[in-house]
Amino acid sequence: MKIRIKNLAVDLNDERNLSEIAAAYLKIEVKKISNLKIIRQTIDARRYHGVGIKFNYILEVEFDGEINLARDKNLEKIPAEKIFECVKLPRTLKNIRPIIVGFGPAGMFAALTLARAGLEPIIFERGGDIDSRAAAVEKFFSTGELDENSNVQFGEGGAGTFSDGKLTARTNDSLVNFVLETFVAAGAPAEILYLNKPHIGTDRLREVVKNIRQEIINLGGKIYFNSQVTDLEFSGGKVFSAIINNSEKFLADVIFLGVGHSARDTYEMLNRHGVAMEAKAFAVGVRIEHPQEFINRAQFGADFKNPKLPAADYFLTYKDLKRGRGAYSFCMCPGGQVVAATSENFQIVTNGMSNFSRNSGVANSALLVTVDKADFKNFGGDILSGVRFQQHFEKLAFELGGKNFCAPVQSVGDFLNGRADCKKFLVNPTYPLGYKIADLNKCLPAEVSATLKDALNFWNGKIENFAAPNVALTGIETRTSAPCRILRDKENFQSISHAGIYPIGEGAGYAGGIMSSAIDGIKAAQNFLRI
Repeated sequence: MKIRIKNLAVDLNDERNLSEIAAAYLKIEVKKISNLKIIRQTIDARRYHGVGIKFNYILEVEFDGEINLARDKNLEKIPAEKIFECVKLPRTLKNIRPIIVGFGPAGMFAALTLARAGLEPIIFERGGDIDSRAAAVEKFFSTGELDENSNVQFGEGGAGTFSDGKLTARTNDSLVNFVLETFVAAGAPAEILYLNKPHIGTDRLREVVKNIRQEIINLGGKIYFNSQVTDLEFSGGKVFSAIINNSEKFLADVIFLGVGHSARDTYEMLNRHGVAMEAKAFAVGVRIEHPQEFINRAQFGADFKNPKLPAADYFLTYKDLKRGRGAYSFCMCPGGQVVAATSENFQIVTNGMSNFSRNSGVANSALLVTVDKADFKNFGGDILSGVRFQQHFEKLAFELGGKNFCAPVQSVGDFLNGRADCKKFLVNPTYPLGYKIADLNKCLPAEVSATLKDALNFWNGKIENFAAPNVALTGIETRTSAPCRILRDKENFQSISHAGIYPIGEGAGYAGGIMSSAIDGIKAAQNFLRI
């Protein structure tokens, strides 16, 4: 018999293996279990009525014999699995070679889907391959010499490659498992298939990306690195070619745009051609850093040192009714570091990053406040006004940090009280290019600062000493999502104004993070293959 056990709670200190626990729950001998698979594992850290931390499982168990499923609502037959299969094209259609612009998650999975269908996509990535990109990033972190085309934002794997490698999916789409299984087949740890908050980590993600690239090449795809699509040519409202690095022309009537949220020059090019776009809301803020042990203790209580528990995270929200804004934590990186994430000279941008082990001892997270079109009205009020809004405050942060890529840093206490005196922090800021004590209010919109201050006081009531006076804030975080959206048809994923253009992923304004971007790329490719 093969069944699923739901809501199986296991005490943190239970030393039995899962087979023993499942057998006891089913009231059968453990030797009768022939196979056991973890479908989901979550941590219940709520501590109430003297009950300690528990792991909650969904398990699939295969065993000899039969039991009455009706006796327990947490026992059920294995539901039919939804299997995603790539469309296979007839040989006569294989002369089509679609172009993919950008090799982040959206472009990567669009290319993989097309390649597995029998097409041989051509991919242009403005940044370097993962090894040369990593070298460029390390050079920037150590010398301040920025490569504007190959950095934390641009290059093989996209911006998510230099983050925590989170694989959070806020959807029940059947493609979630397909993406996770693809990552595992490419070298990601198998635990991402069942953990509630899976992550790969920057270090492991680099190898995973290489392996997916190699599969695409093995299937006939071709990837050009350091190759920016600087222009497109249209005829009769339909694309017919891409110009690479302002020189070489590639003919194509199908182009998938997975350019990423920092491709500001691409947005300008598309706007020049009249491709339908709109400005959209996003969020800006700062990075906050605590000792990881502090977060572990806050979330896990007396069990915070238990080796079975991972580095703890948190998610905080605040609704500012007075100003009509929301504030929230974002891209929380347990055991990670703050990174320099700019892609343009004379600007400061921060992000967070963790390796798979999450063992740096420092927890960091963005603390963000929403901004929308009304905030951009003094920056042109047009489609690209959000871009100029970002650039303005990134430049202020650059100047505030000393105009040498040092980041402006301020303690929470000073930020709340309008000073910039504190120089000793609970955690020394991990931003790699150094920092300068400064007033972050000078590089944040006034309304954002005001909301963030109220949010910090509110969150301090949720996690005691979260907003302690000597906790460090590092500015500025602005690249949380795309500042504009490339409009597309809901049914066929094509641009509503220019045929043959498929805007995909986070840079097109239709995703947020690795998983949703990958799924978006797959769906766009699927829709093209049905034409």
